[in-house]
Amino acid sequence: MIKGKHLNKNSTLGIIAPASCDEKKIINKNIENLKNIGFKIEFSQHIYDKYGYLAGKDLDRAKELNNMFADSSIDGIICLRGGYGSINIIPYLDIENIKNNPKFFCGYSDITILLNYLSSYLDLITFHGPMVNSNFNDKITLNSFISISTSNSNTFTYNLLDYDNIEIINPKSFSGKIIGGNLSIICSSLGTPYEVDTDNSILLIEEVNEYPYVIDRMLSQLLLSKKLKNCNGIILGHFKNCNLNNYNRSLTLKEIFMNKLSNLKIPIIINFPFGHDYPNLTIPIGATGKFSYKNMAVILHFIHESLP
Repeated sequence: MIKGKHLNKNSTLGIIAPASCDEKKIINKNIENLKNIGFKIEFSQHIYDKYGYLAGKDLDRAKELNNMFADSSIDGIICLRGGYGSINIIPYLDIENIKNNPKFFCGYSDITILLNYLSSYLDLITFHGPMVNSNFNDKITLNSFISISTSNSNTFTYNLLDYDNIEIINPKSFSGKIIGGNLSIICSSLGTPYEVDTDNSILLIEEVNEYPYVIDRMLSQLLLSKKLKNCNGIILGHFKNCNLNNYNRSLTLKEIFMNKLSNLKIPIIINFPFGHDYPNLTIPIGATGKFSYKNMAVILHFIHESLP
């Protein structure tokens, strides 16, 4: 795996909008918040584009991503927001350009498809983490983003004892390649050339604004498609606004997780803080992860680093 050079407080972040659009005043406000962290910011006027629910046409959004990787003045790339449309730009990506110019690349939600595609097909370590529209006032989110993006070490550790409400099904140590992200995007990739490769993996799963029965249906799809058969472990993150006020005619999320996943006989970590809520920890997609049950720690290994 290839890891782009680590960032520092003087690094320049390029902003792209590979999925949905936003209002100009909201974009500008969020950019100012990002500047306050200390990074230099570059973007083109295309981030203000609107094409229905998309931030411009597919070819234009792909060109923006290609240009950011090609631009030697850009040290890392962070996505504006999620939404919809990232999968549509993959056919237009300049693969050789991206491989020859590896960089820090971060986002989540709809960006899940890009994170996993760049990781699986180009061997580039990408980062499931906050975006321009994220709340960097959350200190744990900010510290995680800064710590992992600026680290020049080949390892990084998250101690589960530092976070609330962590539960483990089938507890034991496990390791594998870290993949995944948003559940809807993982499922929508099935049957496409870009579906997530789950063999020998640690699968991250998070979701937002879905009823429990929809979570049940999507987990059933992963099970029936054999995508969970060769996972070494699963880490469940935030499931924001996926709960109900009344469960008279519904299963709880915990019951769904137990019914669908416990029989896999693999370790499953519940409530690890990443995804559509806060804290939103930054996690490297494509890195090797190891969970030590004895130490209650998730250790992330960057196998190769391309640049100092």
